[in-house]
Amino acid sequence: MLDANLRQIINTANAQFKPYDRYGDPITGLWWIPLSGDLSNGVFECFLLRMDAGARSKPHEHTGHEEFLVLEGQLIDCDGQCFNSGDYVRFLPGSKHSSHSPEGCTMIVILRGNNRSLRADELE
Repeated sequence: MLDANLRQIINTANAQFKPYDRYGDPITGLWWIPLSGDLSNGVFECFLLRMDAGARSKPHEHTGHEEFLVLEGQLIDCDGQCFNSGDYVRFLPGSKHSSHSPEGCTMIVILRGNNRSLRADELE
């Protein structure tokens, strides 16, 4: 029989998104709910991410894989590629990008390894 103490349930419908402060200072218009993992050991993290209308992520490079599923809304990458509700996207290590959401979006994000912050001119 399953030991209920070995199961964790997070009701995301009632959870409060908090300012996205994964890299120190919060990024305006980005909100998150950490779900599992711990990147302090550089291995794995999973979280819900919500972007307000007009919000932008900071330019970054992936040191490991980043994967996300767009749950609602639309996300537009720096090269103009649109990711819509239902799209599952995978970025490989070494990929560089930033994204924005004109009307807002929510996604579940899975990271393996930390991201390295970039200056905008490093995306070119």
